[in-house]
Amino acid sequence: MPPPCSRCVSQRVINLETARKFGTATGALVGSLKGAYAALYAPGRIPASSAHFPLSRLAVAVMAAASSGIAGAAAGHQMVQHLFPPGEGAPWLCLGCGHAFRVLD
Repeated sequence: MPPPCSRCVSQRVINLETARKFGTATGALVGSLKGAYAALYAPGRIPASSAHFPLSRLAVAVMAAASSGIAGAAAGHQMVQHLFPPGEGAPWLCLGCGHAFRVLD
């Protein structure tokens, strides 16, 4: 059970460690999808060698997905990391008033 907010006594709080993990995973997924889509469907002429079997385009899509996934994961991590309050204990964020606080377990 999450602790109540120390400022407004609201029960609507989220664990920031869980939010950071979720943001990192979501950023990696979205970045991978964006990179693969951009590599596969980029406007341009398809080389004659890959018109029948686009192996080179597939390799480029895999590399773009990997690099974009890494960048997306870093962005998702940074989006949540700045919300963490300083100190020890489990970090929590109140969804009612926006107050970030820590609770020692």
